Amino acid sequence: MKNFLTKLGIDLRLLGMIGALVALCVMFDLITGGRFLTPRNLFNISVQTASVAIMATGMVFVIVTRNIDLSVGSLLGFIGMTIAAFQVHVLPEYLGLGHWSIWVLALLAAVLMGTIIGAAQGWVVGYQMVPSFIVTLGGFLIYRGAMWWVTQGQTVAPLDPTFKLMGGGAEGTLGETLSWGFGVVAAVVAIALILLSRQRKETHGFKVKPKWAEGILIILAAGLILSYVWTMNNHQMAKGAVKRVAEARGIEVTDGMVLNHGVAIPVVMLLVVTVVMTIVSTRTRFGRYVYATGGNPEAAELSGINTRLLTVKVFALMGALTGISAVVASARLGSADVGLGLLDELRVIAAAVIGGTALAGGFGTIYGAVIGALILQTLQSGMASSNVDAPLQNMVVGLVLVFAVWLDIVYRRKIGV
Repeated sequence: MKNFLTKLGIDLRLLGMIGALVALCVMFDLITGGRFLTPRNLFNISVQTASVAIMATGMVFVIVTRNIDLSVGSLLGFIGMTIAAFQVHVLPEYLGLGHWSIWVLALLAAVLMGTIIGAAQGWVVGYQMVPSFIVTLGGFLIYRGAMWWVTQGQTVAPLDPTFKLMGGGAEGTLGETLSWGFGVVAAVVAIALILLSRQRKETHGFKVKPKWAEGILIILAAGLILSYVWTMNNHQMAKGAVKRVAEARGIEVTDGMVLNHGVAIPVVMLLVVTVVMTIVSTRTRFGRYVYATGGNPEAAELSGINTRLLTVKVFALMGALTGISAVVASARLGSADVGLGLLDELRVIAAAVIGGTALAGGFGTIYGAVIGALILQTLQSGMASSNVDAPLQNMVVGLVLVFAVWLDIVYRRKIGV
């Protein structure tokens, strides 16, 4: 069996994470009497995972370069509150209520805010040599306080209707037809990435998997994507939402009409971010510099890498992704309050670490962080469905985090890394 997995080229750590995810799903489904593995619950889990997973992809780069960012949860809340006030109190005065460009400007403002603030933190870490732990701990306190001052602690609502589509819900989905189109495109992209990786290895003379092994991986990748789309397309909308969604999409409403959700827009955003970040980490000079710096900062600097500027870029990227997550999180709630993003920094770091990112730096994968976020959300949703008290939920998550780090240490000792 081990020889078979070796030929497939599947990372045993990845296999272990997938196995843990499957085991959790089966366990909670048995505990809840079959209510966990339903299209409705899987839809909710995927939407709830999106904002944390998007930030976790950026946290991989931060941790790989031997840094940490404790401010992402507070920064998400600050950005979310600011763009909510921007689209509720500012833009309507100049553009008019419900103007089509409000959601676009809010999204751009969120990404720009995150990039600037992240770059500023990176400059203090990289050029002023202040430890990232201290800089981002200060940011954690500053942004949470600044969030309150934006609206004096008042909840901002309602947000722009188009903006709220980026948070999911009945309206915030692709619908059945577009979901199938999305699934086919995603499957083609996955297959293309696998084949391009093989071609690149052959070009540079590296050992490649047998063709049959590559074929199995292609079937698994495409099968999982299309199975997810099929599941989401079997999640029926509530009767109250059917008429509203049908009218919004220009569909004639009939008695007994049934509409299915399809893939949620936040999941599409997460997949796009994951693909882009994977390409950046594996196929760009910037990505190579990140891992080289994390592996050996002194050697990286001696080889000509501007590690200080690289730190600024990494934190700026982390800030931009936090801005995107702020959009998803506030859009999903349809409002912004002072509790937005609370403790998300811990969830993001936990997702990256559970996904195999080494706290010592030098190693981490984008897909691992996304799976780590999915495991974390599955665990929390499963415990909530099983009526586990909230304090106990936090205790279990804490134990899982420590256990994941311990397993990573044991694994690295075993392979001699």
